[in-house]
Amino acid sequence: MNTTSPFSFLQSLATRFQPPAWAVDEGQQKLVLLLNHVLMQEKEAQNRLLRKKGSVIHVRWGVFALDLLITPAGLVDRAPAATRPDLLLAVVAESPGVVLQSVLAGKAPPVKIEGDVQLAAELGWLADNLRWDVEEDLSRLIGDVPAHTLASAARQGLAGLRQFLAQAPRPSSSAVVPAQPGVPPVTEPPKASA
Repeated sequence: MNTTSPFSFLQSLATRFQPPAWAVDEGQQKLVLLLNHVLMQEKEAQNRLLRKKGSVIHVRWGVFALDLLITPAGLVDRAPAATRPDLLLAVVAESPGVVLQSVLAGKAPPVKIEGDVQLAAELGWLADNLRWDVEEDLSRLIGDVPAHTLASAARQGLAGLRQFLAQAPRPSSSAVVPAQPGVPPVTEPPKASA
């Protein structure tokens, strides 16, 4: 039985593909604009970040990295090059499939955190409480009814994807004992816990 992830091609693509510097620069700038847009919708989020103004957060996932500076307005901007970060957030899971499954399950992907504990706590609060109201933003562009229709379709699609992932077969948890030359491998059943 083939137990490779259907997302393994994304991981191999991410490790081999190096986008040009201008594309990385533009992508990071657009991400900062999106983060600030979401932050501006919640005054409490800005107040919490304001407490840590001037702090630098280094975010890393595989080959992708971004340094964010907390501004005096309680928003974020890209930090100047070679700035020493106060907090390191590194997504531990290299596989895009693992990260996608975590996000679709409503969980944060596994993250390694080093540095300023108070800043990490503020970011934890943001992760738990800050939400982007996509439907509201869409309604400003295309109107209330089409935005509601698109958002409902997206929610149904995500629910279907979550259900599919929940029912997807998982690799067997049984252990395979290495075989001696000329003897086929023996599969041991998983041990029951007491």
